[in-house]
Amino acid sequence: MTVPDHVAIIMDGNGRWASRRGLPRAAGHRSGAQAVRAIVESAREQSVKTLTLFAFSSENWQRPKTEVRVLLDLFRRTIRREIDSMNESGVRLSFIGERAHFSEALQQEMAQAEQRTRDNEALNLVIAIDYGGRWDLVQAARRLARDCRDNALDPDDIDEHSLGERMALADFPAPDLFIRTGGERRISNFLLWDLAYSELYFSDELWPDFDGHSLACAIEWFGQRQRRFGRLPQATATGL
Repeated sequence: MTVPDHVAIIMDGNGRWASRRGLPRAAGHRSGAQAVRAIVESAREQSVKTLTLFAFSSENWQRPKTEVRVLLDLFRRTIRREIDSMNESGVRLSFIGERAHFSEALQQEMAQAEQRTRDNEALNLVIAIDYGGRWDLVQAARRLARDCRDNALDPDDIDEHSLGERMALADFPAPDLFIRTGGERRISNFLLWDLAYSELYFSDELWPDFDGHSLACAIEWFGQRQRRFGRLPQATATGL
């Protein structure tokens, strides 16, 4: 079976999961954090090399302040609780997004987690936090503009490669498989550049219910896809 090297996931449905059980939204977010652990372990076991999770979007700041505080506190506590286990499991942790909006203490914890796990090779776990696909394109364009201003780059030399190497995921291959849970069929400003040729898999399961078996089903579905990247299928191309 063909296994995607890079899987990217929008973890949607925590709030609805809680509401259906008569629980506060915070309970859904806590259950969602537990699901992350299971999916990270499952991805590693299934030989996925890179797993990118959309934890907090640029737009999430518009949610009620109490919910934002819950999300960031849960994020901080999850890092502290899971870092030892991830390090022992060979998981390399990276963060993408606009860190400047976070407290200095949280920024330090993120940097320390990256430093501590930087030599691990079993799985690259990328957490997108305060991230948006449009923000990513803008920050890459700004970097190109600064390089042109500083005479480090000729504007005529700007191409897909030069832009791509300034995107947040430049150190990793583009996602092969994109998964969104929760029943929605959109990418919601996630990895707009990087998902150009990803296979898109939408699950009706709410994120806290998405487990290792769910991931295996998505990977099995991916293995049945024929990825052409704009080329003709091999079977028909040979007859031309």
